[in-house]
Amino acid sequence: MERQSTYTATATIDEQGILTGWSEGARRLLGYDSPAVVGRPATELLATDAAAVRRALAGRSRWNGTVPLRHQDGRQLELGVLAHRRTTGTGATDWLVVSAVTARTQPPRGEPLEEWTFLQSPFPLAIFDAELRLVRANRRLEHALALPEAAMRGLSLAHIVPGAASEEAHRAMRLALESGRPQEARSRLGPELGRTTFLTPLKDADGRVRAVCLSVEQPAPESTGRPRPPAESDAAVGTAADQARAAQELAEVTVPRLADAMAVDLLDSPLTGTGTGRTWPEQFVLRRAALRAVPDGAGSGSGAGVGEAVVCPADSPPARCLTLAGPQLYDTADPAVAEWAALDPGAAWLRASGVHTLLAVPLLAPGGTLGVALFGRHPDRGRFGPEELRLAEEFAAKAATGIEQARGYSRSRTTTMALQRSLLPHTLPEQGALEIATRYLPAATRAGVGGDWFDVIPLSGARVALVVGDVVGHGIRASATMGRLRMAVRTLADVDLPADELLTHLDDLVLRLAADEGAADPDADSAGGIGTTCLYAVYDPVSRRCSLARAGHPPPAVVSPDGVVRFLDVPAGPPLGLGGLPFEAFETELPEGSLLALYTDGLLEARDHDIDEALDKMFTALGRPAKSLDSVCDRVLTELLTRRPDDDIALLVARTRALHEDLVASWQLDDELTVVSLARRYATEQLSAWGLDEASFTTELMVSELVTNAIRYGRPPIRLRLIHQGTKLISEVYDSSGTTPHMRRARIFDEGGRGLLLVAQLAERWGTRHDRVGKTVWAEQSLTTL
Repeated sequence: MERQSTYTATATIDEQGILTGWSEGARRLLGYDSPAVVGRPATELLATDAAAVRRALAGRSRWNGTVPLRHQDGRQLELGVLAHRRTTGTGATDWLVVSAVTARTQPPRGEPLEEWTFLQSPFPLAIFDAELRLVRANRRLEHALALPEAAMRGLSLAHIVPGAASEEAHRAMRLALESGRPQEARSRLGPELGRTTFLTPLKDADGRVRAVCLSVEQPAPESTGRPRPPAESDAAVGTAADQARAAQELAEVTVPRLADAMAVDLLDSPLTGTGTGRTWPEQFVLRRAALRAVPDGAGSGSGAGVGEAVVCPADSPPARCLTLAGPQLYDTADPAVAEWAALDPGAAWLRASGVHTLLAVPLLAPGGTLGVALFGRHPDRGRFGPEELRLAEEFAAKAATGIEQARGYSRSRTTTMALQRSLLPHTLPEQGALEIATRYLPAATRAGVGGDWFDVIPLSGARVALVVGDVVGHGIRASATMGRLRMAVRTLADVDLPADELLTHLDDLVLRLAADEGAADPDADSAGGIGTTCLYAVYDPVSRRCSLARAGHPPPAVVSPDGVVRFLDVPAGPPLGLGGLPFEAFETELPEGSLLALYTDGLLEARDHDIDEALDKMFTALGRPAKSLDSVCDRVLTELLTRRPDDDIALLVARTRALHEDLVASWQLDDELTVVSLARRYATEQLSAWGLDEASFTTELMVSELVTNAIRYGRPPIRLRLIHQGTKLISEVYDSSGTTPHMRRARIFDEGGRGLLLVAQLAERWGTRHDRVGKTVWAEQSLTTL
């Protein structure tokens, strides 16, 4: 098979939104010649609402994502694009828009050890092919450029980071490719990257250059304008996402550079207020967050260890440091310190490590005093001097900043998690169409919990709806948006909308939410749910048919009873919030015992972006026999999760059941009132056959009213159906009229108007379900209350 050619489509757009440039690659991609589009509004090429694109670009200097565009022949193409806002030497600004058009194949992966080395290297790395287009980028480079590998793949360096620096590096890369010798470029590609870029040719076994590896030195730390000791220049203190790690970083940086042993003890809540006029408790209770000494392990085998509580009397060095909110220097031979070190388990590390000088430094933050850092030195090293005291305070301040940020993050995450959990289903509703198991795993990143959700919604006629969605963003905004969308889906499902129509209404809701949110807070970091993906499926156990529609969401997987795993070919549809784009429903028959798996994209991304491997793992896990659906869920997560996920994961697995013919009865009725008594007789005889004689009286009344309404106000054909599903009995009457019946209050002398009121009082719930042609009025009663 001939390999698809690789090229880049580029266009330039001025600040007024007018196309000013159009490349040959853009012509090949969309079919328009340059004269046909240059000078015209760029929005004419969009197959979506231009306002959504403007909102996405507002206030940004760079954007990447998927945009639906119109081809000259009328087709719609969804393209991944990277857009840069540029400023020329004259001060004019425009947008450079690029899209790589390639075969879109995944680049080959190496052996596990080589792959880990590439991905986890502390240096930013990228691999460019013989056409100098990016094929691989590691996480360090993704972080430095704030771009995912998927957005850069297939693009040249000049299109990834436009500017003179990338042009210089591109020339050096070309020279490395042609000469086979390493090259260097001395211009900085970005603020998070160093000044020297190394371009190394990658050769095969025959010595031929196949690709070029780009690596960048780490940037030097910012200068403070004065000389600093080595210990200060490369300290990474307070950068961690949790308090314990921030405290450990402080220990790692200061031992042995500043001290021979040290401990970090934290308060459960910040201490506010200082001075001798305040009344202090007789003792302070802290928790040990870090303990380190040289040689390694010295002092760690006795007394309070990491994670254990430390009780400090009011006259102990840590307590005095906390109350005075300032550094305190002690000789361990002092009677007060010696007594504390001898009796208090929290000070046992002093005796075990053999220090003779103790420096206590408070961990100060804007919110108060967070704890204390204790530094000790051996006798052969001398006491702490003014420079060491300054360094200790500087390190402690950095650690306090990290700890306070971690505490704020922890509080925010706890709040978001509580909100997220409250909005997700606590228990699965009772229904007999599907056996269901679910899992929800929150993200483990500082960005916070996302807006992934799932739901199970019982519908009329023994059917059930399955929903899985993924709201863009993280944190409280995403969780709140998720809650609004979940309630909207439930409301729309209650009126029995088809899957594609439901997503259309949900799309309109997201647009309104975005408009309201933008009006209330123009600087909000959320777009009201724009970009949210959703999959909605309805399964009917009577017909064994499943109808699905999706809005930009990953397709569901299905496992047939004989163990064959495949994706259902549900049309992708655009993400919610783009507006004006249609959704398409897909219908298929699922044999009894089929397994249906719905999930969010965090499940596949957990395999470090190796989608092919993730799909193989998921298919293997789903296809193997299991005792229960819970086992299936656990197996899928075990196979695909190599670490805590960076994105939320929602997983819903359902096994189909069927209502066989002996539990469903249906009759075609004539369009005349004389058949009402016949319908009552049909119902009574069927209930007797099912052994439900106690339900006959109530069912006769409801069937009589529903059939009468259909004959008087509907149109033929008219059908009566009874469904016996476990503890529920469902009566349905279909007619081809689209008119919806409404319950009204009849006046004293009215001869009619009481039918639906009677049905509402007798049934547990009732409603109307509209089909493509006609409607079905249904009533459901519980057999357990008879």
